[in-house]
Amino acid sequence: MTSELTIKKPDDWHVHFRDGAMMQAVLPDTSAHFGRALVMPNLVPPVVTMKDAEAYRQRITASIPKGSSFKPLMTLYLTQDTDPDDVAAAFSAGLITAVKLYPAGATTNSDSGVRDVSKVTAVLERMAEIGLPLCVHGEVTDADVDIFDREAVFIDKVLDPLRQRTPGLRVIMEHVTTEDGVKYVQSAAKDLAATITTHHLMINRNHIFQGGIRPHYYCLPIAKREKHRLALRQAAVSGDSRFFLGTDSAPHVDGAKESACGCAGVYNAPNTLACLAHVFEEEGALDKLEAFVSLNGASYYGLSVSEEMITLKKQPTPVTTDAKLSTAEGEVTVFNPMCDVHWCVV
Repeated sequence: MTSELTIKKPDDWHVHFRDGAMMQAVLPDTSAHFGRALVMPNLVPPVVTMKDAEAYRQRITASIPKGSSFKPLMTLYLTQDTDPDDVAAAFSAGLITAVKLYPAGATTNSDSGVRDVSKVTAVLERMAEIGLPLCVHGEVTDADVDIFDREAVFIDKVLDPLRQRTPGLRVIMEHVTTEDGVKYVQSAAKDLAATITTHHLMINRNHIFQGGIRPHYYCLPIAKREKHRLALRQAAVSGDSRFFLGTDSAPHVDGAKESACGCAGVYNAPNTLACLAHVFEEEGALDKLEAFVSLNGASYYGLSVSEEMITLKKQPTPVTTDAKLSTAEGEVTVFNPMCDVHWCVV
């Protein structure tokens, strides 16, 4: 059995660094294991313009640990007031890698998001013209749609019509969580891909309520039924180049998670690669791990693959990860896979 695996250094195609003291605390966990990461723009206020992205990139770069070759890949937050010329200029300058569409109210800090997709047609058409990818948080926010059905409804009511209206637009369904999403990506002839998170490969919705409410497993999109988790696993280990890692690592201090109206988000940056090696080994697909974490995303975004390598080793006894990350804002709970993990990055 394989006990050591050396692969191209991975990329994380969906991460939340936040800002200020929180960013300084969490960035080292990502930069330790990943060569690049696509940084989400949902700050307060959000990263809307080229100027905003440049300023945020400078703050991130200043916080990267010395000696690290880590590179942040920036995104812009799409609003109904977004200027197509500003977006095009940011892409032409090499400043941004994608634009992010948040349906208003869908997740953390998404209140400035899009309420009417028809209002951003000009931006999407310009993006299709210049080859700039669109990342989507794939959920509707209608109060009459069950939270567990929001992804499937989004595909039917928003995403598929959007793609038909904007041919040539390259789209990434972020943190896909359902069998419906997997099948939709698989049915596309071109210009559609999806990221899958570490935690959605390991937990289903039962984990959120096992023995009581488990707020540190609450995320958006919310974890679904077991059949959906299994569909995600099969997509991840299939080798299909349209599926790749986006951790959606999203830190919140414990006080914000463990409250009457807790925040959505799972912080998994410290142990993602160990957990993924565990998952891929369970599926008998360790030979497909490199494609999922290191190759497929770079290919879809048209970027070169890392020349650096990392090695994972399987230990005879379970590997422990610190349960908490201390920050100047408070403690952040690290994702607990609720099983023994024997892999670690060396």
